[in-house]
Amino acid sequence: MEAFYFLVFGALSAVVAALEFSKTSKDRITTTPAFNSFKNNYILVYSLMMAGDWLQGPYVYYLYTTYGYGKGDIGHLFIAGFGSSMLFGTIVGSLADKQGRKRACVTYCITYILSCITKHSPQYKILMVGRILGGIATSLLFSSFESWLVAEHNKRAFDQQWLSLTFSKAIFLGNGLVAILAGLFGNVLVDTLNLGPVSPFDAASCFLAIGMAIILSSWTENYGDASENKDLITQFKGAAVAITSDEKIALLGAIQSLFEGSMYTFVFLWTPALSPNSEEIPHGFIFATFMLSSMLGSSLASRLLARSSLKVESYMQIVFAVSAVCLFIPVLTSLLVTPSTEKGGGITFSGCIQLLGFCAFEACVGVFWPSIMKMRSQYIPEEARSTIMNFFRIPLNIFVCVVLYNVDSFPITVMFGMCSIFLFLASILQKRLSAVVEKSKPQDWTTHKEREMETAPLNA
Repeated sequence: MEAFYFLVFGALSAVVAALEFSKTSKDRITTTPAFNSFKNNYILVYSLMMAGDWLQGPYVYYLYTTYGYGKGDIGHLFIAGFGSSMLFGTIVGSLADKQGRKRACVTYCITYILSCITKHSPQYKILMVGRILGGIATSLLFSSFESWLVAEHNKRAFDQQWLSLTFSKAIFLGNGLVAILAGLFGNVLVDTLNLGPVSPFDAASCFLAIGMAIILSSWTENYGDASENKDLITQFKGAAVAITSDEKIALLGAIQSLFEGSMYTFVFLWTPALSPNSEEIPHGFIFATFMLSSMLGSSLASRLLARSSLKVESYMQIVFAVSAVCLFIPVLTSLLVTPSTEKGGGITFSGCIQLLGFCAFEACVGVFWPSIMKMRSQYIPEEARSTIMNFFRIPLNIFVCVVLYNVDSFPITVMFGMCSIFLFLASILQKRLSAVVEKSKPQDWTTHKEREMETAPLNA
């Protein structure tokens, strides 16, 4: 392995360590023992859930190839997963608000465990069922846990600023350290112990089962709008009205879809970008480097969110702009650096520049997650939180499905240029959101339910 990879990894490790150990009182939030216990319980569960997810990621495509399926069949399986998340995600989100977020989190564990079990079968139909179950589980992972946390945090009357501490720590550990450890553990299972490509999925099931046991034994139930017996259609309409009637929610949904759509597209593009001529690159080590970059971003986000004078709506404009520049680097290198035509070998000079840009983008991803969670906790009404959050994922899943279907139809530089434009647009929308928030600051926030009560006499 070339020294360049170790140099980048070592530099990032030093920066992350420096950020964590150099925190002053201004960068830390004073909390209570009761909150710390609550926070640690959630972070433990969230880390176990993410371990179950990260263990599977590197081996899904590889497992399908060992069963003899080609690129086209595998592409259809991936599209089924994102399509399932799009079609069923909103429904399960609404059920989470109606039937309980704790119950939805347990459902996530069961659904994902069943998805892992299907990986033992080489039959295409069973694998397709597994992808559909995985899509449903993904929707629950990225809505129900956050919804439960926000509601429980408010129910226990903890300080609102403390919520950002839980978000940043959960991302630092669950999306950073756990991802690195899961990648290493999966490598040990498959390559060192020779247990086969299904073994990471079995290990994922074990982590999910442990997390489910903790949820069942220590979490209390909370709901969205439990005071009214609304059916799913009424919940959908209420969520749609909340999005269309509140510019802040609509802007937040658009920003999230633009950024996450670009992020998931990047996941499919970074390998061919760094090895256009089949250069030998250490995929696992590069993945670990990306996750370390994400940890750097989440560590930086914890400092930013700890300062009440610094508004998340302001600094995220810069984060999106930097992200746009990072994903435009492959376009620049294709224009300014003479491409190599030699097959194989190590990473090229152009690849080294792109890798540095990709690490910077992953750092922006690390800032994005706790920051978008903080904004969602502020602007999305509690009674329809899971439903609205899954509404946000509809355009995202459509976008990713279109990209997957046409990934071979466009040059990779065009795809990166498109992502860069989307991220720049997200920066513009974030600036608009900041302006709207400043304009409406003197007014008290009202939930969608309250707005319905205010307008009811007009509709009578």
